[in-house]
Amino acid sequence: MNKSLKMILVLTIITIISGTVLSYWDNFTKPIINEHKSNKLDKLILEILPEHNSIEELKLGEYNLYIGKQDNKIVGIAFKVEGGGYQDIISMIVGVTPDFSEITALKILSQKETPGLGTKIVEDPSNENPAWFTEQFKNVKVKPEIVYVKNSKPSKDNEIQAITGATISSKSVVNILNTNIGKVKKMYNEK
Repeated sequence: MNKSLKMILVLTIITIISGTVLSYWDNFTKPIINEHKSNKLDKLILEILPEHNSIEELKLGEYNLYIGKQDNKIVGIAFKVEGGGYQDIISMIVGVTPDFSEITALKILSQKETPGLGTKIVEDPSNENPAWFTEQFKNVKVKPEIVYVKNSKPSKDNEIQAITGATISSKSVVNILNTNIGKVKKMYNEK
């Protein structure tokens, strides 16, 4: 057997073994990862919804709505939304009032924005309050639509301040919310 054939045979065997090990490892870790994501989502839903004593889950198309109730009265609705950011998909969970008129809370679930700039949508270490970006959405009106302002404080109840140097990421969050809240409200009202 010549040297080239031996090398091809050895590399083929190594590739088969490596692929088998990686496949097994993926099958082993996938349920653990999914359980962790589910627990994280459950925890965030509890944080997003106003004070409640029960949660009702409702499936509307591609959305899972988590309806918080206090003594059988709806106090808030939470759901996961996602859309394109600067580099990849931004995934968030948003809480709204029962009439979908304002946001009660917002948390970023996952993002792959530019480190040090776009990642400030989750945490801004240069600010006194690292979570200032998502916290500013609390009590923001969604009608006529949420808008962002650059280099100034919001002056209207439907405005948020964009992150300096990460306007595209800020704009993406606003666009994702405007698009999805409107769609969910329409589906919810038709149901």
